[in-house]
Amino acid sequence: MRLTTFTDYGLRMLMRLASNPGRGFSTAELAEEFDLSRNHLAKIVQRLARAGLVETRRGGGGGATLARPADQIRLGDVIALLEEGQPLVECFAPDGGDCTIDGRCRLKARLPSAENAFMADLNRSTLADIALPKLEPAA
Repeated sequence: MRLTTFTDYGLRMLMRLASNPGRGFSTAELAEEFDLSRNHLAKIVQRLARAGLVETRRGGGGGATLARPADQIRLGDVIALLEEGQPLVECFAPDGGDCTIDGRCRLKARLPSAENAFMADLNRSTLADIALPKLEPAA
């Protein structure tokens, strides 16, 4: 299974937030650390905030922080949230895609259980399990 860059970037951001849960990280700071687009990262922060995984504060001392402890955030749940609307294969899209073997495909029946097993395995781990090492202040 291949995850979108949206999910990849979201996981990187959450891993950093989990490294220092009491500290707010600005979008600019995270974008610079991971060499990512600030606008793209802002969209990810918004989705995570709407889902109640991240809190944001403006101004000095503000930034993004985890809304709950990292050991209470399951990886499969995060990936399901960030991958929402991204079908595993084209024929799972709402419009059915451009599949030329639709109606005769034996693979389509097996993929949902494989995807569920993938997510269940990821849900055995939490964000705390993959948190990045804490950043040390520059001297």
